[in-house]
Amino acid sequence: MRIAFYAPLKSPDHPVPSGDRLMARQLLRALEKGGNEVTLASGLRSFHATPETVLPGLEETAQAERKRLSRLWEQDGPPDLWFCYHPYYKAPDLIGPDLCRRFRLPYVTAEASYSHRRNLGCWTRHQELLKEMVNLAGVNLYFTERDRLGLAQAVPGARLARIAPFIDASPFLERLSVPRQSRLVTVAMMRPGDKTGSYVALAEALALIADLDWSLAIVGDGPERTAVEALFSGFAPGRVEWFGQLSRKEVAEVLSGGSIFVWPGHGEAYGLAYLEAQAAGLPVVAERVAGVPEVVEHGRTGLLVPAGEPQAFADAVASLLADEPRRRLLAEAARRFVSEERSVTVMARRLSEALVPALEYPL
Repeated sequence: MRIAFYAPLKSPDHPVPSGDRLMARQLLRALEKGGNEVTLASGLRSFHATPETVLPGLEETAQAERKRLSRLWEQDGPPDLWFCYHPYYKAPDLIGPDLCRRFRLPYVTAEASYSHRRNLGCWTRHQELLKEMVNLAGVNLYFTERDRLGLAQAVPGARLARIAPFIDASPFLERLSVPRQSRLVTVAMMRPGDKTGSYVALAEALALIADLDWSLAIVGDGPERTAVEALFSGFAPGRVEWFGQLSRKEVAEVLSGGSIFVWPGHGEAYGLAYLEAQAAGLPVVAERVAGVPEVVEHGRTGLLVPAGEPQAFADAVASLLADEPRRRLLAEAARRFVSEERSVTVMARRLSEALVPALEYPL
């Protein structure tokens, strides 16, 4: 198929790294790996940080993009479908709906999400547009059960299909896992909100097992780095190693030398870092919160503990530090899990299968 791909929250070529950008890139690769001809339709970002914010000139820019694509498609022929990644109340698709109606194209969403609590200000209009397009879409691909429930409740007739969270696992699977004994690793941005909250929870939990033999490698950077470093300042010098922001290849190198991946996961939609760690051969210790259970299988690829219980988190880490055979068993299962169930190759086939029925529903 010829597919026009659009990510209104953050384009795959946006300069700032994030989980959204990474998943957009991986979807592009999976679609191409499935034999499709994929074009990045537009880099327009429609993100609204607050419900009061009406971005100046956004409607005019969106209209200009619609006209540009219309002229292009009239000259070269339209695609077979429009694929919109992660439309939600903060990032509406202001381009695709009109074009799909004009050219009678199927509309597809991936990771669309709806929340009744967000009907505020301009977000209300965005949510109404989202509901309309989810209802008309040939298929709505969801990554988590939480998203499925939200869409099904908001739009009972929506056509839904599951696509499990996945990664391009090759940089991690290609490296030989040579874990340093008792080496804990975390990979996460340092920004306000849930990320900082997870760092707080991690520091509290590790303080409870400060008497055990472990070291911690932290990969990540961001505006809250000073605050995050202060959280771990009470540990002995050299016990926590700070790597800052690294390339994906460098992250794979750090992970390959780790023994356990530790990250509470507050507010994670699912957390691609968990899949990267498991592909590198690290079992995970995390909280059973948000979308974390979508990417970590308790007792099979890691240990999930109740949210907000530092002692439970500390006990889980301590149990793996003390039981190397179990740690190794989880590590091997984690690597197989990503390789056999959550790789871009596996999902390329699943995506292709899911998109075919959508062609029967042009707008």
